[in-house]
Amino acid sequence: MNSRFLIPLTIMALIISACTNTGDKANVEEAVIIGKQMPELSNDIQSPEVLWAYGRLSDVQVSPDGNSLLYGLSYYSIDQNKGNRELYLMNPDGSDVVQLTHSPKSEFNALWRPDGKMIGFLSSASGSVQLWEMNTDGTGLQKISDIEGGVSGFSYAPDMSHILFIKEVCIDNPFAELYEGLPDASGRINTDLMYRHWDHWVDSYSHIFIAEYSDEGIADLNDIMDGEPWGSPLSPFGGMEQICWGPDGKTIAYTCKKKTGKEYSTSTNSDIYLYELESGKTKNISEGMMGFDMAPVYSPDGSMIAWESMERDGYESDQTRLIVYDIASGETTNFSQEFDQNAGGFAWNGIEEIFFISAHLGSYEIFALDMGSGTFRQITEGIHNYRSVAFAGDMLIATRQSMSIPTEVFAVNPEDGSDTQVSFVNKELLDKITMGKVEKRWIKTTDNKDMLTWVIYPPHFDPSKKYPALLYCQGGPQSMVSQFWSYRWNFQMMAANGYIIVAPNRRGVPGFGQAWNEQISGDYGGQNMKDYLSAIDEVSKEPFIDNDRLGAIGASYGGFSVFWLAGNHDKRFKAFISHDGMFNFESQYLETEEMWFADWDLGGAFWEKDNKVAMNSYANSPHKFIAKWDTPILIIHGELDYRITYTQGMSAFNAAVLRGVPAEFLFFPDENHWVLSPQNGILWQRTFYDWLDKWLK
Repeated sequence: MNSRFLIPLTIMALIISACTNTGDKANVEEAVIIGKQMPELSNDIQSPEVLWAYGRLSDVQVSPDGNSLLYGLSYYSIDQNKGNRELYLMNPDGSDVVQLTHSPKSEFNALWRPDGKMIGFLSSASGSVQLWEMNTDGTGLQKISDIEGGVSGFSYAPDMSHILFIKEVCIDNPFAELYEGLPDASGRINTDLMYRHWDHWVDSYSHIFIAEYSDEGIADLNDIMDGEPWGSPLSPFGGMEQICWGPDGKTIAYTCKKKTGKEYSTSTNSDIYLYELESGKTKNISEGMMGFDMAPVYSPDGSMIAWESMERDGYESDQTRLIVYDIASGETTNFSQEFDQNAGGFAWNGIEEIFFISAHLGSYEIFALDMGSGTFRQITEGIHNYRSVAFAGDMLIATRQSMSIPTEVFAVNPEDGSDTQVSFVNKELLDKITMGKVEKRWIKTTDNKDMLTWVIYPPHFDPSKKYPALLYCQGGPQSMVSQFWSYRWNFQMMAANGYIIVAPNRRGVPGFGQAWNEQISGDYGGQNMKDYLSAIDEVSKEPFIDNDRLGAIGASYGGFSVFWLAGNHDKRFKAFISHDGMFNFESQYLETEEMWFADWDLGGAFWEKDNKVAMNSYANSPHKFIAKWDTPILIIHGELDYRITYTQGMSAFNAAVLRGVPAEFLFFPDENHWVLSPQNGILWQRTFYDWLDKWLK
């Protein structure tokens, strides 16, 4: 439910299970290379087909000499119902763009070799995912590894003496004897919690392996975690950012939560471990720090390690602090004590400054910490989201997006924050599309607080006309309504269909101070719902909004919000859409997998009758208000969503039908908490707008 972690889709799609893949297979598939496509445009506004035609840029890597940028670019084919990712190279100023790879198999986790002479990357071109290398002009392609079961991540040692790999390791089956002679038996025997996670059954865990590296290739793998029953990086969204080589190539800092079963399911206490290659010893350098600790980054001289840290165990939306560990003294410093914001994605500037990304007043901006004084300064400001930052010489290289433009590369002046766009992946398409105006408003809440609300207008907006409006309910719950670009919940797409979008940063989102962020815990049906209504009521005073044509939409926590509003909206709305929402808190508490979330945000279990916080939460379960449902509702859910199980959506749909409320249920048997395939994505969009147009147009 919480989405503070940005999701690396290539990792989600390409993690290989050692339990089911026993090695390379001949690639006999005849596949067509998917590349840039220009959809037919009937007008100058967004359509579902246009959304799936945008190139998706990601994972920018600065060359060791700072003179080149390596990045990946994905395009999708609606006909083939899949995507393909190729690797590209360009200069830091955006000139001399070169496509390095041309294959029907995606390339990912691309890295510069530390000497800058080769580029390594992962690909399944030979069957399982293996390490490949090529020259910096794309020639000389060769497969470097032949590891049974494949790998899901890698990183070169700075001195190029070793390579670390991420590889799945099977969990031992203690009931193997019961399966003897039953090769087709599909039953699973579980004795503890966390037997499934987000969208997969937990049959393996991810381990870090080390191999010697030379011109002759790689040597045998050494499991630095010695078969321990836990994984690194953290499942399901952690990637190579959670593992870091020391600058001398003699140590590795990595993220791990060394717990299993019920203990793993009820705790967020991960730690940073330091592994020495020569001795084979491992040290916990964040011991006693009880929340999430992750994403270590060494200082260039190897004397310090910075990482992202949360203070409280069980609270996955606690403030993300900037922690620095002095290796020589063993001392740890929390630089965020006076900084009431989150910090992540660190980039060291020598040993004097750390640059990072932080949520701030409705957007994600670049900030810097001065190590000497302990002071912070904001580098950038605007209606956009910065997603990553790195150094290339004296300039910052960053990726940026907004509600009106997909991710592109920008060069940023680290002193004054001025920026220059250097990649133009989607310029040809964007030049043909008219985007609606995006407006920032501050609205008073019922308790007299100021709440930032984004208002997005239709293209070619005419203030003399009357428009239907949609209240957007954010998921998370603790994720900011920022300047994100989405390929499903795309505000410009909604606006292009003739709707005004009202998107409030209600109570329970970061970027407005920690008190604002955590007020929502234990108060799901409380102040944040009043905030939603304050936003739509205020904006609906505008003469160009038709108050008889208001809708409310949302996914995850936003889906729950829609279910709750359906029984408590005093006839404001004429249509609802809920995707992957919680409907019955009591059943949801026992159906989800990360129990720390339910315990913290709901306050505990529904049988704890003396627990006032928990009892208040369960009293606000949407199914308690089903008798007041009277408004048409579209419900969407995926069967592979193990975070909020599909039975929540099915129950809500059944209840609506039994109540005589007009309802539809869009069910995806092959999608998880998101909708990731092109054809399902377009079906989602068509169903979404067909429903809204039926009841609001």
